[in-house]
Amino acid sequence: MTREQFDEGSVSIPGRTPESAGRDRLFADPARALVDFAFNTDVVAVFPDMIRRSVPGYETVIPLTGLLAAARVRAGAGLRIYDLGCSLGATSLAIAERLGPDHADIIAVDNAPAMIESARQHIADPRIRFLLADITALPLHPCAAVLLNYVLQFLPPESRLPLLTRIRAALNPGGCLIVSGKIRADTAADQSFFEAAHLDFKRANGYSELEISGKRSALEQVMIVASEAEHRALFHAAGFSSVRKWYQCLNWASFIVEP
Repeated sequence: MTREQFDEGSVSIPGRTPESAGRDRLFADPARALVDFAFNTDVVAVFPDMIRRSVPGYETVIPLTGLLAAARVRAGAGLRIYDLGCSLGATSLAIAERLGPDHADIIAVDNAPAMIESARQHIADPRIRFLLADITALPLHPCAAVLLNYVLQFLPPESRLPLLTRIRAALNPGGCLIVSGKIRADTAADQSFFEAAHLDFKRANGYSELEISGKRSALEQVMIVASEAEHRALFHAAGFSSVRKWYQCLNWASFIVEP
């Protein structure tokens, strides 16, 4: 895999440039705001462009989470890694890249058929196995690392602690969980600042006011965001002893959590 395949926008689908992957214009149609957001074939067709233009820091988080997870394999925590909510496989590819020729068993799981189908078509690394499954019900076996990049925020709040508890039980000594996603600020003033900056980020990336409003309406019922303090409390309730926020860009953050 070349460095270009890890560039923002092509990281999820090897061999595609941002242009050939499709420009995200889904919410240029006002009618889309009337339907809850779903990871269907329309979203898959533009997903690399969508996430590149919507999530500040994405191009930094994905390669670095691959590096952090691969380090656990090299340190002897095991060969199995779970990429839960894998979408098009960007995180799995980042792990494989950092492991080089080293053996690993990367299990990439998503409940969206269109995501898994596209990932299987474009990724042929024998170390990566794509599974169509519900991550909240998936049996987890002993592993070196678990990745939840931009996933936890889409799970119903009541299902988050049971999943994290099962992940904690599956992690080998020396293993880790990495969770990335949107967070809510602790104060109203900070929340207003981050929301305004995030909107400016989207505008700077070419989204219109109609598209911004439409996507926000579509996500309102399916993406439930927690604060940093709530994340930390959840991790500790699941049995983790160490929680580090290793990255934040505006209102998007990543945590590395250890038993």
